[in-house]
Amino acid sequence: MAALMTVTVAACAHPLQDLGPLPPRFSGPPLPADTVVSEMTSVLAAEGITVEREPSNVRGMCSERLSGRHAPETVDAALKAAFARARSEHGWQTGPDMGSETLTLTKGNWTLVAGFPPKPANGLQAPVLMSLMCVDGGGTSSAPTAPSSSPSPSSPALTPPPASL
Repeated sequence: MAALMTVTVAACAHPLQDLGPLPPRFSGPPLPADTVVSEMTSVLAAEGITVEREPSNVRGMCSERLSGRHAPETVDAALKAAFARARSEHGWQTGPDMGSETLTLTKGNWTLVAGFPPKPANGLQAPVLMSLMCVDGGGTSSAPTAPSSSPSPSSPALTPPPASL
């Protein structure tokens, strides 16, 4: 019985070998939200797309949105050209494949996702929406961070209100 246990432990020990810490999810220092938003806004403007920044209102969430409108006849070509410009001039990399109707880029700790807009009704401009998501929030977003779980001596602990019957 002891020999069987030794063989079983020895056979199972290899898959449980410690291989060390996981590699980082991105290389280099985290990029501030202002930097990535500024780069993408200027790249889009160079292709004729004007967008406005819509910071995330979610506490502890590291994300930004860019939104605007563009002529429907040229919006797809302008988006493709802007993404190519971001890769060539600002070092963005092609992001994960999310299908033929979506463009993605990554840089540092950020991923940018934009979809090709549907054809708008006659006379309207096509909406342009882009989501920037941060891998590691460590102070890189303009959104406030979630409060720590332990209250500091100078700030009172938050307690939920009593439940009403």
